[in-house]
Amino acid sequence: MNLKEWAEKLNGREIGDEVTSAEAKQMADEGVIVAFGASDDLLEFRGALYEECGAYEGTEGNIFKNKDGEIKLINERFFNELDDLDDNLHDLIIDLVEKQIESMPIIKATWCPKELKTSWLIETSIPHETFDIYEDGELYCRGIVFHADNVPTV
Repeated sequence: MNLKEWAEKLNGREIGDEVTSAEAKQMADEGVIVAFGASDDLLEFRGALYEECGAYEGTEGNIFKNKDGEIKLINERFFNELDDLDDNLHDLIIDLVEKQIESMPIIKATWCPKELKTSWLIETSIPHETFDIYEDGELYCRGIVFHADNVPTV
């Protein structure tokens, strides 16, 4: 399926039923990634990237493919783990990766955005389609679906 078809298929679902395991496998096989907010503190990815990120009050992360073609996400957890390192090693790693990180597209999860009456708004500069998830008939999250081919290799 193309991105538009995936977005149409996911659009209108309820919290907890965003993506089935069979759909996640099909997405992974097709190189498709879906991102959506969950609970009040999570950013979820399914498909070609299976990840769950802490997102209390919102978060953002940089997404990339490594040399082996695996999709990876650098977010606050990465930087928090760096803070536990020796100061010299911390600074060396930051110096080495800072420019690369700046070149990676951002996935942004906004909690209670002012421009949309919802709990979550997921955004990116990567070409994507959007879909809406509901809770008891009310808009809960505007998620995104995009293709791994549009994620840069770093």
